[in-house]
Order: sequence, then C-alpha cells, then structure tokens
Amino acid sequence: MAGTTRAPAALLEVEKLTVEIRGAAGLVRPVDGVGLSIAAGETFALLGESGCGKSMTALAIARLLPGAARIMAGRVRLGGDDLLALPEAGMREVRGGRIGMIFQEPATSLNPVMTVAVQIGEALALHRGLAGTAARAEARRLLEAVGIPSAAARLDDYPFQFSGGMKQRVMIAMALAGEPDLLIADEPTTALDVTIQAQVLDLLARLQAERGMAMLLITHDLGVVARVAHRIGLLYAGELIESGRREEFFAAPLHPYAQRLFAALPDGAARGHMLAALPGGVPSLDGHFPGCRFAPRCPRATGRCQTEAPGWHGVGERRVRCHLYDGGGEVQIRQRFATGAAATYRPAAAPMLEVRDLAVHFPVKKGLLRRTVDWVRAVDGVGLRLAAGRTLALVGESGCGKTTVGRAILQLTPITGGTVHFDGSPLRSRDRAAVRGMRRAVQMVFQDPFASLNPRLCVGEILEEGMVSLGVGGDAASRQRIVDGLLERIGLTPAMRWRYPHEFSGGQRQRIAIARALAVSPRIIVCDEPTSALDVSVQAQLLNLMCELQQERGLAYLFITHNLAVVRYMADDVAVMYLGRIVEQGPAARVLETPGHPYTRMLLAAVPRVDAGPEGDDDGTTKEKPGVLAELPSQLAQPAGCHFHPRCPLADGICRESYPAAQDLGEGHAVRCFRASAR
Repeated sequence: MAGTTRAPAALLEVEKLTVEIRGAAGLVRPVDGVGLSIAAGETFALLGESGCGKSMTALAIARLLPGAARIMAGRVRLGGDDLLALPEAGMREVRGGRIGMIFQEPATSLNPVMTVAVQIGEALALHRGLAGTAARAEARRLLEAVGIPSAAARLDDYPFQFSGGMKQRVMIAMALAGEPDLLIADEPTTALDVTIQAQVLDLLARLQAERGMAMLLITHDLGVVARVAHRIGLLYAGELIESGRREEFFAAPLHPYAQRLFAALPDGAARGHMLAALPGGVPSLDGHFPGCRFAPRCPRATGRCQTEAPGWHGVGERRVRCHLYDGGGEVQIRQRFATGAAATYRPAAAPMLEVRDLAVHFPVKKGLLRRTVDWVRAVDGVGLRLAAGRTLALVGESGCGKTTVGRAILQLTPITGGTVHFDGSPLRSRDRAAVRGMRRAVQMVFQDPFASLNPRLCVGEILEEGMVSLGVGGDAASRQRIVDGLLERIGLTPAMRWRYPHEFSGGQRQRIAIARALAVSPRIIVCDEPTSALDVSVQAQLLNLMCELQQERGLAYLFITHNLAVVRYMADDVAVMYLGRIVEQGPAARVLETPGHPYTRMLLAAVPRVDAGPEGDDDGTTKEKPGVLAELPSQLAQPAGCHFHPRCPLADGICRESYPAAQDLGEGHAVRCFRASAR
C-alpha cells in the first residue's frame, strides 16, 4: 500500500487515515492519507513540527477527536480488529485497556482533587475489574514499577505533591494499569530536564521490553527519536513524507525537509555561524495543495514541485515522497548548511554585571500565627560575572534555583544576602532611581511567552508599555516608529501590531517577548528557558535572531536553560548550578568538553544524541548512567556536606561531612568537588 510503513506481524495498522475539521474559517484537513504500522515490541516515532498533524493522528487512532473533527476516510486495525467500526461503548474498553495514552503535560492530565490511588484505581476497575484492597495493591505495584520511591506511602498523595518528573511517572503508571498492547506517548518529555527526560525514556524502554508493547511516540525532538525509536515516520502538513528505520534515517535522511531539520540543530560545530533555519512555517491546512506541500520552504524546489504532488519512491528499504527520487535518485546525505560569519564583537575586559555571594531564602511558615519554622535556601552564595557581548549559560535541573537567580538580579525577588553590581556599582533595592535605571539596562525574557504577554493588549501596546513605563522612546509617533522597526527586525510586519498574542504561534510569541525586551534598548537580557518546548526549526530561527542582535548591539545574555545543545552553540561561559549553589563554572568549551564535577558529567551523559543508538548508546545497548536515576533532593532537606553526594558515584566520607571549596583548574575553570580530578 502506497504511503504505509509496514513491519512484520503488525499489531497496529493505519491505512490512508484522513481527518477533517469544519470550522468558521472553512474545512481543515490536519491528517491527510496517513498510513503506518507498528509491531509488538516496536517503537514507531511520528516526527515533525508543531501543526503537522502528529497529535491529531494519535487522537484519531484512539477516536478521541474534538467535537468538530471527523474521520473521513481510512482504516485503523489493532490486532486485526477494525477500531473505526466499533461503537463508542466498545472504544471505551479499548482506550485505557488495549491502548494506553501518555499526554504531553501531566499537570493538566491528572485530576488535582483526586489522590493518585483513586485515579489509578479508576483504570483498574474499568479494565481489569479490580477494587478495594486488590486495586490498592496493584496501584502500589504500578508505582513501584515506574520508579516512585516509597510507593505505598505516596498512594494517598495528590498530584501537586509530586515533581514534574514524578507526575509523568504517575501518568505512565495510569497508562499501564489496563495492561495495554499499544502505548501512545504524545511528547512525553517536552520541556523536562535532561536528567528527568533520561529517566522517563529509559523507563519507557524498560517497560516496553518487559511487556512487549508497541509504542507510538509523538515528538519533534530528534535526540529523543534517536534514543528510543526503531522506525520513523516524518509528517509534514498532515502528510507522511518519509519513513524507514531509525539507523538509516539518521545516517542519511532523504527528504529535503528532514535534511533541513538536521541542519537546524544547534551544536558546538555550528558556533559562530547562523543555523540553517527553515524559512516560514507549516502552511495552513485549510486550502488545496496542487503540488508538494513543502515546496514554498524547500531550497531545491522546481516548477514541477509547485504544480504536481509527488508520489512515493523507494530508496532501499525506505520510502520518500519527493520528486528528487523520481527514477531512483541517489540518497541525499545530510549536511550542515552553515552560513554567515563568526561574531566580530570584542567584549570589554571588565564585567558589566557581577553577582557576589547572592542568597535568596524563602521562609516556611506554619500554624495559626504563621511563625517561620524553616527556610528554603533557593539560592545560597552564588557568584557570576557577565561582560558585554558575551553569553553566560546558567544550567541545572528544575528546582536548583536558576530562575530565582535571574529574578533576584532584576530585583523582582527580594535578596536575602550578597550584592548585585552593575557597571561596578552595587545595586540596592531601596535606591529606586538605580533600580529603575538597571531595569532599563537589564531586561528579562520569560519561559512561557503566552503567560508573560498581556492577552488584553495588542502587540503594539505590549511593545510600547515598557517604553512608556521607563520614559524612553520619545513621543507616541516616535514610539510607533520604534515598534514598527522592532516588528520588522523579528520577522513580523508592522501591520501585525494590532493583533493579540493568541493570534501568533509559540515561536512568534517568543520573538515578540524578545522585541518587548529590546524596546528599551537594554544592554543585558536575562533569558529564562527561551527555547523550551519549541520545534527545532523555530528554535533555530530564534537563536539566529539572538546571535544577530548580539553582534549588532553587543548585547550580553544570561541564558538560563537545561538544553545543553543550545549551550554548546550559544554560550561563551557556563555556570552549573545544583541546589542553590554553583558547582562548576568557566569557559563553555572547557566545562563541556572536560567537565570537572560529577554532576556536570551526569547532565552531559543524560542528553539524547542524534548520533547514538537506542537508550543513548552508540552500540544500542543499555548502560547504567550513575546518578541519573536519583531524584533531586528537596530544598527543605538539603544533604549535609556536598549536596550532590547522595547521587554521586565518587562520594566518600569527606563528601558527606563538609562542603568543598572552589578549586581552580586553570583558564578560568573552577569546580567545587573533592574528587574533581577523578574520572
């Protein structure tokens, strides 16, 4: 069957699946003739940008489409049974039973007013007929299977009492409660730390091997695909355009779209050059496509591509939908499309921003009188230096205090101790004039642009708001000219100044957030996870913009992130943070290539690589990564001695008794570890 990826003894077979949505704007076809198959024990990755139809394909398979959507054509078979022919009562037995689902955001998928035991118990009662003591025992066993510590004690906890990684584990336990044959995982690791991501991916691989499940993995992360997938289907604008085995896809992707996705990946080799970001975005799916859907963005498109839709072509055991392979064309080896030149701006020798022994402690209050009974040491003695034109990356797991450092620098969070020096002068929160001047010079871009942009203001008003507040930009006409110029600079048009935030894509909203920061002509921008959850192509566009602005204006960036690939590409210097303290810092090349602290090495080992086999290893075997599986300790119960010693494979007696002093490893590279030289 054309357009279908087949495997022996397929458990799931999808043929020519087509979904249509009727709305006020007309007819939209988010899934158009998609075909795939998955065998028991196999992982099939559905890869592509946001808006390509990945999640809608999964929802159609499980018949969970929104009310306005309809399956117009195709067939879905699970173990030989036609799911599209089943009545809704029959599908209720399939969902959660034969098909388990893990959704992208566990915090919104778990009921906040029901305990974990009750939520898992619902699935056990519906699909396995368990209740009472038997259901509770099985719920505990499931929590233990997904690695929840003290599972019996946590059965009666609510979702808010779990960390992000633990909530995702609870979601996996719920999905496994019905002992499914097929597990659908929709972006299960998006926006998770690299260590939590590694835990979730390793857990899924282990459970799949134990249970022989088929898994449909939906993602835009090429590293995740490389780590766990056996076969891959590349989706674009509702249509499958390439399919084949993971090894062949990563060795030499065929479709120009796949090649450009690889070229857009940030890494150290591309440093100093613009990434090959895909122009434009995924086309609207409410129109007719006379030719190739990727043609408007394709650097190799011809006239034929504009007028004739390509069919499927076989290249070895793979299939690709592209005219380049008409007649058995040669495999197009992927290459990096590096353009542009290295930055020429030379930073000043003296730091523009210097943080000395910064401390931020939050009181823990209890009782009717709200007495302070303890303190959360979110930031505890942090020191940083940032010069003009340079990028300092602050990395670490969620909960280590990175964002608190950024907010404290801008005086958005009260400082308990230490000082922030700007242009050599200490900044005091009571000196309102100094704080006001600093806030013009130091701006912040937050992680979630949708939450940080006022939904009641149009984009023009959002960009002008800061100028009006800080008294810059001149009169209304001057401010409007500045706004129009900023919109053009970030790849939008002046006419878009009257649109509201909800009318833009996620990548466009993040560009608007950057433009808002630029409106007051800052010298430093604190970027808090600005690329988190963005597609690789949108991420490349955003990173290119930031690099261009840095070269043009000599901007300094404090880049808060857990994405180490972005750090390799963007950062001049790196500071690694763990439980409120900096454990290693220095030039990015030295810290990332020759890390001195076991925690830094743990972070690097947890990063999914596009050049690695399943489980993240070149030979495709599972290897234990010391420290990765342990949870980050609570800030309220920080370990004695070196905070990292409970997770450290090198810890000994002195590590448990005292906190290490900083060791100078040369060339500005410092580390706090008694075993810094051990490998």
